[in-house]
Amino acid sequence: MALNLAQKKEVVAELAEVAQKAHSLVAAEYAGLTVQQLTDLRRKARAGGVYLKVAKNTLLRRAVEGTEYECAKDQFTGPLVFAFSTEDPGAAGRLIKDFGKTADKLKPRLVVIGGKAYGAGHLDVLASLPTREQALSMLLSVLVQPATMLVRVLSEPASQLARATHAVAQQKQAA
Repeated sequence: MALNLAQKKEVVAELAEVAQKAHSLVAAEYAGLTVQQLTDLRRKARAGGVYLKVAKNTLLRRAVEGTEYECAKDQFTGPLVFAFSTEDPGAAGRLIKDFGKTADKLKPRLVVIGGKAYGAGHLDVLASLPTREQALSMLLSVLVQPATMLVRVLSEPASQLARATHAVAQQKQAA
């Protein structure tokens, strides 16, 4: 079904809004996927905070103008599904990577993050980025470690004194 000019402008505006807020983009070839597989992919994308869209490449090229994804607009060729990570940078990479394990027809082609376009080989790097909760947990552990070490250092002389006193008491009992 062909879109009229007003509908095309609406799609471009929607994609431009998402591109302004998104952290990363993964473009993948989806030719050969069944309707059920695409429906499952969309369902998982919604659950994972990923904006998934199948759109004409020319519309997406116009939508990404002025964003950090403009660097990849020349690589938008062929039938592609575009996954924008809206919540955490690695969400789209994890979605495409995990779904690609069950659907071999889904082939990642392009990864864009930080204003730079990378090939499909960087999908694993993007997918391995920690989620927000994981990153906060790692930060907290780094912040807590010095305090824990300080407590250990400060309590060690008292522990040594207690052990020495206990050893002396045992020696006197034995004698």
